[in-house]
Amino acid sequence: QVQLVESGGGLVQAGESLRLSCAASGFTFSNAVMSWYRQAPGKERELVATISRIDDKTNYRDSVKGRFTISRDNAKNTVYLQMNSLKPEDTAVYYCKAVRYLTYITYWGQGTQVTVSS
Repeated sequence: QVQLVESGGGLVQAGESLRLSCAASGFTFSNAVMSWYRQAPGKERELVATISRIDDKTNYRDSVKGRFTISRDNAKNTVYLQMNSLKPEDTAVYYCKAVRYLTYITYWGQGTQVTVSS
């Protein structure tokens, strides 16, 4: 049974930090490209950051570059999103996504709420 379980969300003030975690199980984590998405109320889900499966190559949306860092620990089957200098516009539900190598089968977590007050 495949599971992606996010944690670490919460309510913070602008300028503070949060670290999100996504614990994976039920598939070979090291063979999956991992990403974080977010969805704010009334808006479409958008890609925040991606980390490759082999060389840990990362990509970020422009609005979070220099503030957010995605990383993975294949030994713990976990992907992280370190979020610094948070802004009110970062408020959203954050989702973890896994895409399996070659098959492109996709899994989503249930999401974790991040709220940044001004």
